[in-house]
Amino acid sequence: MPATRKAFALPGLVLLAFVLALAARERNPRSTPSPNDAGMSQDRQIVHALNRFTFGIRPGDVERVRAMGLDKWFEEQLHPEKINDSALEARLSPLRTLKMSTREIVEDFPPPQVLKAIENGRMRMPRDPAERAIYESRMAAMQERLEKKQDEAESAMKPEMDGPGKAMKGPAQPDRPRADAAADSLLQMPPEERYEAVLKMGPEARLDTLRNYRGPRALKLVDGMKPEQQETVEAIINPQLVVVGELSQAKLLRAIYSDRQLQEVMTDFWYNHFNVFIGKGPDRYMINAYERDVIRPHALGKFKDLLVATAKSPAMLFYLDNWQSVGPNSEVAIYGAGGLRGRRGRYRRIQRPRKQNNNRRSGLNENYAREIMELHTLGVDGGYTQKDVTELARVLTGWTIDRPLQGGAFRFNERAHEPGVKYVLGHKIREHGEKEGMEMLDVLARHPSTAKFISRKLAMRFVSDSPPQSLVDRMANTFLQRDGDIREVLRTMFESPEFRSPDAYRAKVKTPLEFVASAARVSGADVRNALPLAQFLNRMGMPLYGMQPPTGYSMQAGAWVNSSALLNRMNFALGLGSGRLPGTSLDQQALMHGENPPDAKSALAVLEKDILAGDVSAQTHAVVLKQLNDPQVSRRRLDDPGRAPDYGIIAGLIMGSPEFQRR
Repeated sequence: MPATRKAFALPGLVLLAFVLALAARERNPRSTPSPNDAGMSQDRQIVHALNRFTFGIRPGDVERVRAMGLDKWFEEQLHPEKINDSALEARLSPLRTLKMSTREIVEDFPPPQVLKAIENGRMRMPRDPAERAIYESRMAAMQERLEKKQDEAESAMKPEMDGPGKAMKGPAQPDRPRADAAADSLLQMPPEERYEAVLKMGPEARLDTLRNYRGPRALKLVDGMKPEQQETVEAIINPQLVVVGELSQAKLLRAIYSDRQLQEVMTDFWYNHFNVFIGKGPDRYMINAYERDVIRPHALGKFKDLLVATAKSPAMLFYLDNWQSVGPNSEVAIYGAGGLRGRRGRYRRIQRPRKQNNNRRSGLNENYAREIMELHTLGVDGGYTQKDVTELARVLTGWTIDRPLQGGAFRFNERAHEPGVKYVLGHKIREHGEKEGMEMLDVLARHPSTAKFISRKLAMRFVSDSPPQSLVDRMANTFLQRDGDIREVLRTMFESPEFRSPDAYRAKVKTPLEFVASAARVSGADVRNALPLAQFLNRMGMPLYGMQPPTGYSMQAGAWVNSSALLNRMNFALGLGSGRLPGTSLDQQALMHGENPPDAKSALAVLEKDILAGDVSAQTHAVVLKQLNDPQVSRRRLDDPGRAPDYGIIAGLIMGSPEFQRR
């Protein structure tokens, strides 16, 4: 068996021991190495805080926090606007969609409905050559699919049309040798000429040529091009993948490289809390603005402001269908979309009222009203009833989107709003249009059940899967007294004895995102293309923005601890440590920070200290040490005992250990 294959087959044996160790740890959490019961040392407190309030500890982080003081570091993280994050911005600058409005993204990376509008004459073809190349190519691809579908339908209906033994007539096949030759010749050109050559091709020829590029060849094709040129070439094949790909890359790059770590952790927390599924139609275009303009700016502010921002977000309105919710007694329900009545009862166009049909759906949609109570504010045991859900849904009728398929913004449609008085949670809501919804959002944001629900969820994220009730109560009290100030609630938690208890140390299992980001951070990896990391998250069961139910991903260990998930984590860690991840490089010598241990055992001791702060169980140490005696892991040869061990493989084994799975 080739050495490279065996090197990756061997850790499967190691994994079994790691899985057993982690399972035993779940049954007996106190088997985890921890500080003494009297309390944590200063450095342990720093390690604990860094593990909870960042996506992972980088080399030198403990020393930096010790020098400035843990309390001062936490206060700095609570005010991200004061932290220079220019290094991250430089990494994000090639991803142009991050700064675009939803409307601009729809225009530059057209979804099918925009292409159909141009085809039907409802929109104009763009004049810009790059945009025009994208539109023409995608319309050609759309036409190809239509012709293929028609040919298949005709073949199914008339199987005898060509007679027995004759090949069925199908769509015209491209001249493959010519397309292959064109593809090969492109790679011989300088980047600028290569790009211009692609634009000068006809739509069909352009598609045929670019279809030859997959995987590493695709990277070679766009190598050296400007970011906007790369986006154009990629969008010719699939514009929606450009949008989703850049969004996913940005998520990972922020988690790995941002110095505003608490803001990114809280952005991830609130996005998961106010989850929107990227696979639901236009939401794949709306989520960029949702995370950028709605979640991140409010992640450390007042909860009410965050709640209102999500309620008016087109992404949320579309995801939970509130944009289509129509009051059963509204003008739209009674007179239809064409009956335009003014506030004083005057009609701009006379239309006969529709005859009411008791079997016809009123158009009232309760999805958002239910989820805002159950998942966003009060919690499932928050004291609301089905009647409250229905009444809140009536309050929120008319909260819709202006042209959602074209990237429109929130608007209130008074004609779709349910008239009359409503009663929600014992509150009488008088009829006053959009203000009814704002009044109820204020009630929900300040409700005692909301304070308890949000505080418990924050404590679950930062303290333990089953947080002490005493801590939750104090956090909820701060929430109510400080008008839902998220910073103050976090400060109460950070200063609590429950947070700094030895029982909380490494008591949380990392989600796949936390694991991947922490491995990249602790190893000092240079991530130039984060898409392969996102693909690993797919395998680990946590595709970015990919949770379809509104519940979001679980924060509890049981959702992530299983042999399949841990095998994928181990494979990722070994791929990262050995430098085999596409788009990511790792300086293995830099892992040792200038040290030059004489043997694998000494290297293991150094890396255990750097990666795990020395928190390694005897069982894990013994398992890893045993594997280091195998030449396939140590990379030593029998005739060369003085050869340095493979530090990357050792680091990969440690990052795949049960201890590193915890934070």
